[in-house]
Amino acid sequence: MDIPREKKPDRRRFLYIGAAVAALGLTTVGLSRLRPAAPSVEGGTLWMDTVRQGAMVRDVRGPGTLVPEQIRWVSAVVPGRVERKLVQPGARVTAATVLLELSNPDVQIQLLQAQRQLTDAQAQLVSLKTTLETQKLNQAGVVANMRSEYRDALRKAASDSALAAQDLISSADYARSRDKAEEFTARLDVEQQRLDIYTKNITSQLEVQQQQVERMRAVAEFQRSLVAAMVVRAGADGVLQEMPMEQGQWAISGATLAKVVQPERLKAVLRVPETQARDVTLGQAASIDTRNGIVKGHVIRMDPGSSNGTVTVDVALDEALPKGARPDLSVDGTITLERLDNVLNVGRPAYGQANSTVGIFRLVPGTSEAERTRVELGRTSVNTVEIVRGLSKGDVVILSDMSRWDAVDRVRLKW
Repeated sequence: MDIPREKKPDRRRFLYIGAAVAALGLTTVGLSRLRPAAPSVEGGTLWMDTVRQGAMVRDVRGPGTLVPEQIRWVSAVVPGRVERKLVQPGARVTAATVLLELSNPDVQIQLLQAQRQLTDAQAQLVSLKTTLETQKLNQAGVVANMRSEYRDALRKAASDSALAAQDLISSADYARSRDKAEEFTARLDVEQQRLDIYTKNITSQLEVQQQQVERMRAVAEFQRSLVAAMVVRAGADGVLQEMPMEQGQWAISGATLAKVVQPERLKAVLRVPETQARDVTLGQAASIDTRNGIVKGHVIRMDPGSSNGTVTVDVALDEALPKGARPDLSVDGTITLERLDNVLNVGRPAYGQANSTVGIFRLVPGTSEAERTRVELGRTSVNTVEIVRGLSKGDVVILSDMSRWDAVDRVRLKW
């Protein structure tokens, strides 16, 4: 009979299973330690620059316009209706050139009233002078008459004194003649004082009335100047740039009637961002791009405040303007702040401010990858920025906006 044989366990099978499990564990650990694949970026679309060491010129840039250094605004002195326009914008004018003629009947009436008041004041002066002179003469007559009576009284008193001494008249009669002489003495003194007062007051009263006449004359001259102002003149030599009023329109007092400029003397008015204007000072060199040539100049004025995020800077032009330059022409200005020698610098990235730390992708030498590097920026210019630390001379960095790759520290460039 057959005897069943016992099967021995297959050890090789267990070895294979153990090896497979170990290999799977090692693979899992290895994969967990691998860095994620770097995303790809088209290298041809990126703006790159190489870090260099040397001189760096700091400057700021701002748009602006050409503005005349001298502007003559012609305003309406009196309200009136525009009757005639004698000159059109663009014409060259002198100070005496008549631009407009206005009309206003009220101004004419006010002149006539002022002239009437002046005539009345002059008539009052003549009447007052006649009255005062007449009063003076009348008083002089009174003084002369009183002096005659005074002298008669003195003679009568002297005669009565001699008669009284001889007892030819009574003492009462002598006393009456003496009192009469004293009375006329006092009355003559009073009348003489009155004459002196008349004489002195004549001058002061005439001066007061004369001043009134002068005031009325000044008022009449002022009203006459208002009438003359309705013939509007340029007031300065130059070119008529603007004349907004049209024939038949009513101009109120103070309204702008014309603008006269000198096109040969222009300056550039730039609008510099307020974050960059803090280093701008008077006298700094500047260059103005007129789209038809570059003109050198220098800073002559800065606004003390800012408006809409910009600071207005005036630049005087040191060279002749190219042909075609005219007031209100749009220009671009660049102001040179300072020159830095022997500093690390690179093109200004699309992000990051002066004296800040940013992350910039630096190309890894010998590879097609770029890694994020913390870079400390220093002073900035329009197109360049100073590197304080984080980069070395010869490093190639990406200056384009890489904000979409903020979640990764390494990118792969495709060419």
